[in-house]
Amino acid sequence: MAVPGILVHEWIARDGGSEKVLDEFVRAFPDADVLCLWDDADRYPERTVHESGLARTPLRRNKALALATMPYFWRRRPGSYDFALVSSHCFAHHVTFDAAPNGFEKLVYVHTPARYLWNPELDDRGASLAVRCAAPPLRALDRRRAREGAHFAANSDFVRRRIERAWGVDARVIFPPVETTRISAVPDWRNELSAAESDLVEGLPEIFVLGASRFVPYKRLDWVIRAAERAGLPAVIAGSGPEERRLRRLAAESTVPVHVLARPSDALLYSLYQQAHVYVFPAVEDFGIMPVEARAAGARVIVNSLGGAGETVREGVDGLRFCEDSVEAVAACITAIDTVPKDGVGGVAALSAENFRHHIRDWVGETIDGT
Repeated sequence: MAVPGILVHEWIARDGGSEKVLDEFVRAFPDADVLCLWDDADRYPERTVHESGLARTPLRRNKALALATMPYFWRRRPGSYDFALVSSHCFAHHVTFDAAPNGFEKLVYVHTPARYLWNPELDDRGASLAVRCAAPPLRALDRRRAREGAHFAANSDFVRRRIERAWGVDARVIFPPVETTRISAVPDWRNELSAAESDLVEGLPEIFVLGASRFVPYKRLDWVIRAAERAGLPAVIAGSGPEERRLRRLAAESTVPVHVLARPSDALLYSLYQQAHVYVFPAVEDFGIMPVEARAAGARVIVNSLGGAGETVREGVDGLRFCEDSVEAVAACITAIDTVPKDGVGGVAALSAENFRHHIRDWVGETIDGT
């Protein structure tokens, strides 16, 4: 597309699902600049990346304290663009430009309305005193600015409904990009492991339940340990984050073998998907990229029927969804997973990064052309 645009993102980190969306925006629009509050990753050395004034303050190191100031830094940004494609999970959708021409269009891809404002029960950050004090006026401001005039897409129907409740606006659904092509292209990821990783995998139980994600409370990896214990099967927990010490303690206390693998490489993670008896994802998630990755590797999955993860799982074909939000329900699904044939797993090609770029380009093109 020849028209000049700008790609907008909250803050750029080294890892994260929202950064993978921004990566695809960058690939889809190779001539567009990038705008963020601050850049901690230098992901796009060949691209012009504009930071806000917030990047020059100590607040960039404390998102909770910076929260109330973020809406101010998104307003009246310099520059003239025909469109802005925004990746938003906090306040990036508030962005305006002081020299926007007639016909300027703002398209917002929403990972979620800020959970710590709108759904604090799903995000521990919403429990802090600073956020609870700031939340009521920020919610009112957030809703007002979302209704200023923009086009919205949600990463799942679950988030689409949340957008409607929080902001009172409509959104289309475009599932986020997953590296399904790369993952499914390797029949056996054990062949891609280092010698140390190969030894590690060889030392795992022949049959195990896999839980893998960031080590944070809402991902509920403790549920995976407890459900595997109830089902009488060993578990492997893979990832990284602040919950590591607690998860290792739970693993040591479990009556079944539990292996905690910190900071696995992509090859090791994909190998674990392939070797697992079942991959369990109990979180109430906006979309759930990792269950799609697991299916691309050939794993059966168990996901929560609440949230977006269940929207891509074919019940009884490549996985199971538990409806009662409890450890006992997860354990029952683990026990029943052999009702799902392993040769039925798949059906994730439509969720590839390539298809995502195609949908995003079409959305932008339709919006600018008015079709």
